[in-house]
Amino acid sequence: MDILLHKEAPIVEGHVPLPASKSLANRALIIRALAPEPFPIHHLAEADDTQRLLRLLDSEADLLDAGPAGTTFRFLTALLAFRPGVQVLTGSERMKQRPVGELVAALRRLGARIEYLEKEGFPPLRIGEARPSGVRRLEVRADVSSQFISALLLVAPTLPEGLELELQGPPVSRSYIRMTLALMQHFGVPHRREGNLIAVPHASYHPRPYTVEGDWSAASYYFAMAALSERAELELARLQADSVQGDSVVAELARHFGVSHEFTDKGVVVRKLQNAKTAPFFEHDFIDCPDIAQTLAVMCAGTGVQGMFTGLQTLQIKETDRIAALKRELGKAGVAFAKLPPHFSRQTGKTWYMVDGRATLADTPVFDTYEDHRMAMALAPLALLGRIGIREAEVVGKSYPSFWKHLEALGFQVTPQE
Repeated sequence: MDILLHKEAPIVEGHVPLPASKSLANRALIIRALAPEPFPIHHLAEADDTQRLLRLLDSEADLLDAGPAGTTFRFLTALLAFRPGVQVLTGSERMKQRPVGELVAALRRLGARIEYLEKEGFPPLRIGEARPSGVRRLEVRADVSSQFISALLLVAPTLPEGLELELQGPPVSRSYIRMTLALMQHFGVPHRREGNLIAVPHASYHPRPYTVEGDWSAASYYFAMAALSERAELELARLQADSVQGDSVVAELARHFGVSHEFTDKGVVVRKLQNAKTAPFFEHDFIDCPDIAQTLAVMCAGTGVQGMFTGLQTLQIKETDRIAALKRELGKAGVAFAKLPPHFSRQTGKTWYMVDGRATLADTPVFDTYEDHRMAMALAPLALLGRIGIREAEVVGKSYPSFWKHLEALGFQVTPQE
């Protein structure tokens, strides 16, 4: 389904019942599957990815399809590796292009019996019953995907000797590793961390009720709407000030764009006053929060703030190549998203990208989403500047099925197109 999106007045006010965090929900589901007894999980995420994981965990089928859900696929790979029986784990065509070689290699060293059914290093996989190898310490690359590390950590306490992971290289998406360890601690599994070493003993998860907090990734799109508005006051429900979600940093980053926030007992109130000052320049390393990079790029584009972005190395192996997608889609609004010359990298040891220009919507640009939920939602705030089109708008179901309904409640016009 394609849509046209517009808002007559560039003012956003209202209450938003944010969805639950998909990242926390998925980890809690895996822990429940590994615990000796089931336990209730309250406010479970409505995201397609989470609902798919829930169904697959309950399935007794020999063929399991994770669809486009990367976290679901990686976590299930580790879970199934140490379960009885043989299962085939597959996914969408895009999932078959997303590498899993580092995770499979690590699991094989632990005794897992995993075969590639098509291309070496990529899904689909045939996963047989593991044969204990006696290995309790692994060296794993930390610069590929934090999901690989989280998958190994989640199953670590179920291994006979526990597991020690020595992370090689600078970790990407470190906040997701911290989230995994915090949730494991919540369910009674301790860990020891010394430098690049994470040690998890053999232990049992303690069943206890768990309530999933609101999703800070979803909240980021409303901070962007506030930034692009003339005036805003939004109450975002179920967000916590002490969240383990790395994307919660968006609340502080939004201050560069004249957006303030205040925590309440119900969540957070986001405000932008008329004539609020916006900084002329924005710079951030997204190594801990890559999922909000698209949102901040649109905030820069919509306000004309020049942005300098680094820490984007995982964006090319997400649902789409998000760097290439941002370049193409922001270009439709007259904004450049470009990799900076090598001498910038030599000076800092990092690869930098610049967002330059202010979005203009003389015509009605139609933005492609590339089967990527975050592309659709990150671009949506541009509707505060004028009418825009969003192709395959239903893709938001992956993490936030109610997104367009919530925008309509805030006064956005959402018009389906044939």
